Amino acid sequence: HPCFIQHIYYSGKMNLLILFILFTFLPGSFMSSAIHRCFCKVTGSLDDCACDVETIDSFNNRKLFPQLQKLLSSDYFRFYKVNLNNPCPFWTDSGHCGLRDCAVKPCTPVSSYSLEGNRDTEDCEMAEKLGAVNSSLSDETRLALLDWNRYDDEADRFCMHDDEDSPDSQYVDLLLNPERYTGYKGLEAWKIWNSIYEENCFKPYSVKRPLDPLVSNRGEFVGFYQWLEGLCVEKRAFFRLVSGLHASINVHLSARYMLDDNWYERRWGPNVTEFQLRFDEELTKGEGPKWLRNLYFLYLIELRALAKVLPFFERPSLHLYTGQTQQDRKNKELLLELLHMAKSFPLHFDETTLFAGDKKEADKLKNDFKLTFKNISRIMDCVGCFKCRLWGKLQTQGLGTALKILFSEKQIEALHQSSSIKPSFQLSRQEIVALFNAFGRISTSIRELENFRLLLSELNQ
Repeated sequence: HPCFIQHIYYSGKMNLLILFILFTFLPGSFMSSAIHRCFCKVTGSLDDCACDVETIDSFNNRKLFPQLQKLLSSDYFRFYKVNLNNPCPFWTDSGHCGLRDCAVKPCTPVSSYSLEGNRDTEDCEMAEKLGAVNSSLSDETRLALLDWNRYDDEADRFCMHDDEDSPDSQYVDLLLNPERYTGYKGLEAWKIWNSIYEENCFKPYSVKRPLDPLVSNRGEFVGFYQWLEGLCVEKRAFFRLVSGLHASINVHLSARYMLDDNWYERRWGPNVTEFQLRFDEELTKGEGPKWLRNLYFLYLIELRALAKVLPFFERPSLHLYTGQTQQDRKNKELLLELLHMAKSFPLHFDETTLFAGDKKEADKLKNDFKLTFKNISRIMDCVGCFKCRLWGKLQTQGLGTALKILFSEKQIEALHQSSSIKPSFQLSRQEIVALFNAFGRISTSIRELENFRLLLSELNQ
């Protein structure tokens, strides 16, 4: 991905200027093919699987997406415990966002009692907007969450996780902290994705990624796809998952962009220009549509995990506990309905194609997957924008949980034979919340693509 493109901050005026240039100075064919250049290759069958884009669009947008959004708005799934204060373990510079709106700056009560304090309060409140995490919870909610922990299943995590007993960990209401554009940009932000791609995707340094801003010889990029196609299917899938996650984040940043900022409100909505900058085939030298296809691949992987984990949630002893008996029962019914819907998808990814070779070699490759993914989850502690860090950690843990499920097929199948005291497969509440919210992000991205198709088609009229 063009990290230098992803994190460039375009103000509302800059976007208007770009649109003016596109409409005024470029040939009519440029604008008339806007939708073609973003989506012409985002169609048909996907690589390494039997599914196609159109089947996913129909299934997600018409059936699964509405049900999933209803589930994620429930109390069990809206609260996520996270430590946003872990230091970056990989580099020593500040790693903080270049914009004050990405930083959390708590307002002190005394600041409201003087003119100078009032000015500080205004600055403080501004700094808590875009990239800040709203951690406000009522005392009643905090006590309830402590009670929920007693019902949590302990389990071995697939990826790194926060010490949930740490005094720095806090519950965050995800509905109060939506994933959207924050203006997080610059070298700090670029280093995050560069570290993930260069050091954690099984790629040798001699192979250069397309649109790498540190490489001057564009001819070297031809070798990247030759290298990618030469990988075993497992490592190629890993790269596509990371790329798909990156694409999904970019879709959200374009779909929930700050369109207007004035004295009484901030208005958020889809920014077509921003979407084109990130995914237009010409503006990304052919890479944008490939990233969107990887987003669909990621969707298939996480959807398959939901289908495979159904026996775990079907157990009578499994409760989505919040202390509200009737609502908890309804939530489990809704969740099971969603999982059965996921299982009914006609063109699932065939995970048996992964790790199907020599057992010793397959076990080593699985372990490499786990170690690499743990490293990526640690990189999330280097994200300077706290809201970006929140969603980065959640989505990384969610994808890690999906992979854990796909790697535990035998343990899940043995659940009906194992005791309720020590089941053969376990998920913690933290993993469950991360799994479904992460898939919720991917599902929303697929839904947003339909909206951008419509908006781009309107440019031609």
